[in-house]
Amino acid sequence: MHPEQAEIRRWLLKARNDHSVVRKILAPDGDEMDVAAFHCQQAVEKALKAYLVFRRIPFEKVHDLGRLLDHCAGCDGEFESLRDAVEPLTLYAVAFRYPGPADPSRENVESALRVVVQVWTFVTGRLPGEVVP
Repeated sequence: MHPEQAEIRRWLLKARNDHSVVRKILAPDGDEMDVAAFHCQQAVEKALKAYLVFRRIPFEKVHDLGRLLDHCAGCDGEFESLRDAVEPLTLYAVAFRYPGPADPSRENVESALRVVVQVWTFVTGRLPGEVVP
């Protein structure tokens, strides 16, 4: 595998691991919705960054999903179709990591997980099959 392809795959593996953590937390006995929300945001962030690596687009070390979408949409305008679903997850990167606001509900996290799956499917559909774990 070409080094660039290996880098894309590493980003996707990290995204897949975040997705896996969320699914485990959403098991019937799981109640760490703050952690699950954070990992939903992280899964989307890493999938978008995998696409940017594929397109050789430099990106900042940010958690702002809107900014990452801007970069992705600059290469493929179809990324705009994800904006309404994805941008609200930016808040999950930091909002629940410390005591403060109430944790998100299970329903909020389940909705965010559907966005994770949507983004995963969208991004991996635009990548070479050999890089998708």
